Order: sequence, then C-alpha cells, then structure tokens
Amino acid sequence: MYTLILCLFIACLLPYLTKLPVAVAMKNQPGGYNNNHPRMQQAALTGFGARAYAAHQNSFESLIIFSAAILTALATNHLGTSIQGLAVFYIVSRCVYHLLYLMDWATLRSTIWSLGLLASLSIIWMCLP
Repeated sequence: MYTLILCLFIACLLPYLTKLPVAVAMKNQPGGYNNNHPRMQQAALTGFGARAYAAHQNSFESLIIFSAAILTALATNHLGTSIQGLAVFYIVSRCVYHLLYLMDWATLRSTIWSLGLLASLSIIWMCLP
C-alpha cells in the first residue's frame, strides 16, 4: 500500500515540478516572466518553451487516469507486487516522457507515453474480479 500511495503522491507533484522549465522559458522571454498574464505568455511560447508547456499540461491530463487506477487498486485491495511495479513504471515513464518532450524526441516520447497509459489501464484491468 505504501508504494501505491507514494507513487500517487509523486504523480500529484509532477505537474507542479514540470512547471519549472515553463517558468524558465517564460523568464527568458522579452520582459521576463509575466505574472499578470501568464497564460497569455505561455500560449505565445515557441520551441523549448512550447514543448515544456505541452509536457506540463500533459502531466495534469495523465494524472487523471493514474489517480483512478491507484484509487481503484486501493479500494479493491489489489496491492500486489505486479500493481506496485506498474505504478513505479508509470512514474518512471512520466519522468522519461517529460525529458524526451523537452529534448524534442517526438516518436520515442509518444512510445513512452503509450507505455505509461498502458500501465495505468493495466492496473485497472488487474482490479477486475
């Protein structure tokens, strides 16, 4: 149970940690970080900044299904090593995904994204009676 809750905690932190490269990209824009209209500035980012912002947004999107998977595992008392391994794999895949997004390695990034999604779906599937 500890591993699953820890992975859920880390997954909840990832969207906020992935904001750091976005903030750096925004700070490097003419006029610096625009805290009055940050969403407008984020929408105007290009290159590295745009990729950082997209990865940041995807962290929130991915969190939804992973959270559902972990909460399903906890609620159904499916706490085995396979499910724990999939949860850890998901966290690792999300970190790798983010780095690949920043490096602009689109094909490998999409592959890693698919594997992370598959891990979340597999956790839910394994909880079926």
